[in-house]
Amino acid sequence: MRTLLAVDGGNSKTDIALVRADGTVLARGRGPGFEPQTVGVAAAVDVVVRTAAAVLGSGPPFADHVAAYLAGADLPEEEVALREEFLRRGLAPSVEVGNDTFALLRAGSTRGWGVAVVCGAGVNAAGIAPDGRVARFPALGRLTGDWGGGQHLGEEVLWHAVRAEDGRGTPTELVSLVRGHFRASSATDVATSVHRGDIPRSRLGELTRPLLSLSDPVALGLVARLAEEICLLGCSILSRLDLLGTPADVVLGGGVLTGGATSLMAAVESGYAARAPFARLQVASRPPILGAVRLGLDQVGAEPGAHERAATFYKP
Repeated sequence: MRTLLAVDGGNSKTDIALVRADGTVLARGRGPGFEPQTVGVAAAVDVVVRTAAAVLGSGPPFADHVAAYLAGADLPEEEVALREEFLRRGLAPSVEVGNDTFALLRAGSTRGWGVAVVCGAGVNAAGIAPDGRVARFPALGRLTGDWGGGQHLGEEVLWHAVRAEDGRGTPTELVSLVRGHFRASSATDVATSVHRGDIPRSRLGELTRPLLSLSDPVALGLVARLAEEICLLGCSILSRLDLLGTPADVVLGGGVLTGGATSLMAAVESGYAARAPFARLQVASRPPILGAVRLGLDQVGAEPGAHERAATFYKP
């Protein structure tokens, strides 16, 4: 029976699963983040190779087919480069590469079509229409109009805290948040430490979760802006796929959206109710790796019942 190596490569972690074509999950594992934009394609694929080798106890080839849904696969040429590297490294005789947002969609919806909006370290959205049409964003950060995500929100928190501290901005509880979180005497000291490299810039994302619990006006403004972006992302995809007037699943995922922040989720629900009243919002309860498994099973011609069997290994 054919085997599949499913990969969900996110900015913060990389999940893998070795699966038989009947949907039986033979092995699972997790490795570091998949970041081709930062470390390059070869080093990013190294993460998958090392993780799979550690879990399976052997080197490549690991399976008959690889279904890899990856952060950093944002443009067609990036998908091609990643696929070629997987093939060059011999992970499997055949490889399919796509953006990790599609894995989120398939993990949260069994229909095979709909929209997924992710807000984790960054933000992105993509969708598939019932007729197979695809809509997505370049998702290259500020260069392509993106706003939000844990990393970006952390930087916004520090920006407001520094300005409040030195008198340029509105007084805000974010000053105390930044000082307390990093055990610093001032927000400006934190900014200086980030500039020097003493505090990794990636750690600013740690400020997002406490931000979502504050009732300070400045904090609430940031949360409202994030909710607006989550709505704009999903509604734009729905509109481009002609799904605004049709009941369609909108799967919300990523650490920021699955964290359960009441104020954020209430604003998101209100925004969709006003703009896309037929949208069926679903906060992802199963991990995106299940979506990569489901997509991979389709690619290897899985037998009936395989999808349901695989889902039992990833209970909510």
